[in-house]
Amino acid sequence: MKSEGHPDYNPVVFIDVSTGQEYPTRSTLRSKETKVINGVEHFVIRRDVTAASHPAYTGEKRFVDAAGRVDKFNKKFTSRR
Repeated sequence: MKSEGHPDYNPVVFIDVSTGQEYPTRSTLRSKETKVINGVEHFVIRRDVTAASHPAYTGEKRFVDAAGRVDKFNKKFTSRR
């Protein structure tokens, strides 16, 4: 198997921005921000939604601004005509 055909597999920590929950794991993702966990430097990947904050796992009901998203989409793509 060729070694140059695969991306680097790095230690990363996914951080839920709404709860602060951290998930140290490994991934091919990288970032400029790093954090040392147990003596190992991890790349920090921030996420808006994880299992700690997703309504399907927490049982919370959240309002999603679907109308705002549609307006943004229409505004973005109607100006290109």
